[in-house]
Amino acid sequence: MERKHVDQALGKSVVIEAVESMTGADSIAPNHLGRGVESPTMYVPPAGAALTGMDAALLRQEVEMLLFRQAALLDAKRWQEWIDLFEEDGVYWMPVEPSQTDWLSEPSIFAEDKLMMEIRMGRLSHPNAWSQAPMWGTNHLVGNLIIESAQPGAQEIVVYSRFQMMEMRRDHVRHFGGTYRHRLVRTPDGLRIRLQRVDMMNGQAAYDYVLQAWV
Repeated sequence: MERKHVDQALGKSVVIEAVESMTGADSIAPNHLGRGVESPTMYVPPAGAALTGMDAALLRQEVEMLLFRQAALLDAKRWQEWIDLFEEDGVYWMPVEPSQTDWLSEPSIFAEDKLMMEIRMGRLSHPNAWSQAPMWGTNHLVGNLIIESAQPGAQEIVVYSRFQMMEMRRDHVRHFGGTYRHRLVRTPDGLRIRLQRVDMMNGQAAYDYVLQAWV
């Protein structure tokens, strides 16, 4: 294949230098090709989702306090208090990719009800859990909050937000980011989480060790 044929095949949107001594498939390294526009992307809330008015402002403040407290409890490793923010049938779900629609028919990174959360908490808190040795901690930032759905008198509220989390473990720092989607319900004890979906932007990246706790 001549160089001009390589240029025509690649187009001008991909920058690559084919080695002249290579021929055929060897001259176009697959890992140099750009990602296709059809790749799954993060969820984007619909236009016009934001609420307005005094009631909306008060609701937004209430939701923000829940999400901010949730992040603070995770960073403080006060896991039982964090679990208590979920309804009795609440679920924490982290799909492998944004296109997933349920956790029953496809594998997930996390798909835990409160019982599974408490089992994980017990493992994390065990005195012989070597992975929880000193020099481990996280720092969450939550923002870009949009209340997608909350009709007057409705018991369920759908909330979109974005997060960044820094994790330090034994002098190694990792960064995670992505989106949260919460389905909240109003209870006598305040807002509680029915479903927390976590879509990590770098969920498929290669890591030296797996996630130990909730993001």
